[in-house]
Amino acid sequence: MFRQGAPRMASSAVEKAYSEIRARIISGVLPQGARLIEEDLAVDVGVSRTPVREAVRRLAQEGMVELTPNIGAVVAKWSVDDLVQLFDLRATLESSVAALAAERISDATVATLRTLARTMEVTLNEGGSQFLERIAQLNDNFHKSILAAADSPRLSRLMGQLVELPIVLRTFNCYSEDQLRRSLGHHIELVAAFEARDPAWAEAVMKAHVLSAKHALVAAQRKREDQPPLAANA
Repeated sequence: MFRQGAPRMASSAVEKAYSEIRARIISGVLPQGARLIEEDLAVDVGVSRTPVREAVRRLAQEGMVELTPNIGAVVAKWSVDDLVQLFDLRATLESSVAALAAERISDATVATLRTLARTMEVTLNEGGSQFLERIAQLNDNFHKSILAAADSPRLSRLMGQLVELPIVLRTFNCYSEDQLRRSLGHHIELVAAFEARDPAWAEAVMKAHVLSAKHALVAAQRKREDQPPLAANA
């Protein structure tokens, strides 16, 4: 019994460490450039150092962590160039996803997207503590519903590697209220495009939506790095 249970217990410990560390990176508790010290994380998570080490290796494979010689593991840092490349790629892929979804989406999914978009608006108007976290979760559900409607396993795999990155999941943290309202307006227009079953419309709105997020994040990063603003035609 012990021999059969030990691997399962070890796997469970790795999953626990992975989920806890990943959540801290996504939430910003562990910010960009933060060192990941095995001993400290093991105590915080409540597992031994070995599961922590395996979890960190897995996060490094996903691009959330960088393994640096003589320094160890640190939360991945994003340069302006990194952000531009990431969001340009996302704009290309996710606009294609939106076009496919417009051709294949069901009435039920359109209704789901409409509800999510309206709920995001209500959440923004109500405000309150942690409203950004609630909007971010609704936004994640919105985009995942579109990806599911596209019904493309290949695009799903490619998009999965992009949208789960902390810098993407925490985009709203860089938005002003006007930028946030514009983003939610894109969602409402996307619902209209899907309801009309218009691939070109859905593709155009999604590309504008993602590129708008790119400019917000790049502006925030340039402010941190004290670099010149992004050119309008970038």
